[in-house]
Amino acid sequence: MQPYFDAPMLEVAQSEISVNIQDTPYFYNDQGVPTYLKTLPEGVEVLELIPNTNAIGNEYDVPGIINQKDDGTSGIETQLGFAANQVEYEALWATREIAAAFGILLVEQGQAVKISSPVETLSQIEYEYGVFAGHWSPYQGTGNQLLSVVCTDLEHHNFPHVFASTDPDLPLVISVGRYWPKLGKIRLADLWVPQGSALYIPPKLEIADQDYMDLHNNRNSAHACWGNIHKNSLQTHTLLQADNGYFYWYWNPTPTVHPTLTLP
Repeated sequence: MQPYFDAPMLEVAQSEISVNIQDTPYFYNDQGVPTYLKTLPEGVEVLELIPNTNAIGNEYDVPGIINQKDDGTSGIETQLGFAANQVEYEALWATREIAAAFGILLVEQGQAVKISSPVETLSQIEYEYGVFAGHWSPYQGTGNQLLSVVCTDLEHHNFPHVFASTDPDLPLVISVGRYWPKLGKIRLADLWVPQGSALYIPPKLEIADQDYMDLHNNRNSAHACWGNIHKNSLQTHTLLQADNGYFYWYWNPTPTVHPTLTLP
């Protein structure tokens, strides 16, 4: 008998295309296919993100910051101090209102959004995420070891994202948070994105003395695979700045719980 299991896959980039935002500023959800266009087909609805200040997601106290450091290249890492010994992300189907409560726009089939980006050239990458990808952390000094917990691992940055739910079998899961530094509060949720829909996250700049910040992470993208004995990875397409991005990372090693939703 083999003494070890097969090595779990974390994430694999399957293909990549370059997207020039100046030439093709519109993201168009073409029947579930993420497409970037200079002009839109006649009659296509162009969406705008309407701010939502409603309190959504499970709330936890953040009494203070444990540590903060700048690695000098990829960004600033902030370790938050959670008061709880365990935190649970509320599992929610992504709707227009719920996504907006975390500064995100839901783009359904046949809809479009004009992308805002200080970076002219971005990349759309087709990824395959493994179900265990969330069990990896860039902050513990543990390399690519598989960890026994999924920690809180959220970010914002000055380039936009499109997270497209393109797997043929399962929805995409994106972890999100809204953090109020002055109040010492954070709300956490997992947004389950129906197949064929997408999330657009505009650039999130670092603003001094802001009341709250919206955070996200897609490391747990394949969470919908849990409980499926035959499927342990998920296909998705992501628009991002692939090189030289500068990130603001917010994390905490407290174990997290991620409930699953009943699939339609």
